[in-house]
Amino acid sequence: MNLTTRLLQALKARGATEIFGIPGDFALPLFREIERAALLPLHTLSHEPGVGFAADAAARVRGGLGVAAVTYGAGAFNLVNAVAGAYAERVPLVVLSGAPAAHEAASGLLLHHQVKTLDSQWRVFEELTVDRARLDDIALAPAQMARVLDAALARSRPVYLEIPRDMPMRPCAAVPATPRFAPDDQRLAACADELLARLHAASRPVLMVGVEVRRYALEARVAELARRLAVPVVTSFMGRGLLAHDDVDLVGTYLGLAGDAAVSERIERSDGLLLMGVIVSDTNFAVSARRIDLRNSIQVYDGNVVMGHHVYHELPIADLIEALLARVPPRAAPAAARPAPLPPAPAVADEAPVTPADIAAAVNALLAREGSMPVACDVGDCLFTAMDLAPATFIAPGYYAGMGYGVPAGIGLQVASGERPLILVGDGAFQMTGWELGNAARCGCDPIVLVFNNASWEMLRTFEPGARFNALPRWDFAAMAAGMGGDGHAVRTRAELQAALARAHATRGRFQLLDIRLEPGALSATLSRFVGAVKRLSMPEASADG
Repeated sequence: MNLTTRLLQALKARGATEIFGIPGDFALPLFREIERAALLPLHTLSHEPGVGFAADAAARVRGGLGVAAVTYGAGAFNLVNAVAGAYAERVPLVVLSGAPAAHEAASGLLLHHQVKTLDSQWRVFEELTVDRARLDDIALAPAQMARVLDAALARSRPVYLEIPRDMPMRPCAAVPATPRFAPDDQRLAACADELLARLHAASRPVLMVGVEVRRYALEARVAELARRLAVPVVTSFMGRGLLAHDDVDLVGTYLGLAGDAAVSERIERSDGLLLMGVIVSDTNFAVSARRIDLRNSIQVYDGNVVMGHHVYHELPIADLIEALLARVPPRAAPAAARPAPLPPAPAVADEAPVTPADIAAAVNALLAREGSMPVACDVGDCLFTAMDLAPATFIAPGYYAGMGYGVPAGIGLQVASGERPLILVGDGAFQMTGWELGNAARCGCDPIVLVFNNASWEMLRTFEPGARFNALPRWDFAAMAAGMGGDGHAVRTRAELQAALARAHATRGRFQLLDIRLEPGALSATLSRFVGAVKRLSMPEASADG
């Protein structure tokens, strides 16, 4: 077998189910062999950021590796933002990049796509990945592939493989299996015992779950732990959607001053806050009403456990959860089931202009009537509006590493899971990557896309209300849908919104785009609270002076 087939086998064994990519001359031999081997379907998109976002979403929703294949230079540099976001949000994304062959690198000529040196791309991706290899020695290639791919899974972060274009057809040995890392038993036992002692001593324990719980496919085990411990569960902002389908005491998402006051009170006054896989970032904690003293919390993240001044290194989250479950017996009586969800706020169908709150109400009413759908969301007010949606599978770039995630992520979600998604995206982000919808049909996708079209980078306008640079032209996205192979629906009123959602849900086989014309300044209540909190906390003197 050749190098490409061996690589595909290794990717498939580690959970990859497809490849997203865009070919180029240095990558043509690799793409030809991927297509010929037919071990993983290859989905080509229109621009490399969309490739990265789609592969990222596939890894998030199904677990295992996401795979993005590009050419050297022009392709890989376009992929940088998507890989950076995957690094920040702990996504095991594999970048496969074509590269010049050895004889080309030694020609003495400047090669097209080369920037400063032939290694400029390599050095850029050193900053964005946890491991990398150049597969230019066929004897070393199997061990290199095993090491790099297993690092992506173990550390749940991106990796990079560079494949010179004279290598894809070279005969290659099988990629070896890497023995699973086993933590020190005594350290694991001491950590689990101390953690439980701290929780049992707390009068107000709370479990907050974050992105690592999904990255390592631990939702079911964490839900069982929460039931046995009988503690309330909160998701972080970036972990929205976790445990949405589990019968635990899930009380909401922590948003500090921007969210539910009761949820914030639980978190900020807890004397036993267990942060399970939570990224301690400003997007998760910057608008706390009361500063959380992390020395009194228990942080399980990135292979370490921190409790006050005690740090336990090299303890994978999965091993810790199993050690905790081994020490906490199942409850004699089943824990109280999650309270039945409140009926969704009524979705009013009248001629009033649509607001973000109306969008949340209409979507909740649709899902209550027709059943749950997974949601892919971009950044901006669409993300804050999504905080008011009923619990569902949910993926979004909550770290705010870039824009344009929503549409290609929705395609990646449906390709990887087979489930039809809802996509929430603002007009600014849609202008960046919304055109990937033109590839939806050949990828076998028919998402329902809700465009928050307010002719503005509205979230930025909330911070700079007088600036003209946040204005966007009012594009007619509904009219563009047919040219990309879908159906467009212009929506201005609440009645039109409900009718368009019903038609979109009933229509299969073509993507459905709802071009929702929002009035300037129409914001979700959550974003309004968030902006107000950021302004107050960033300018305390001004707040004190009134």
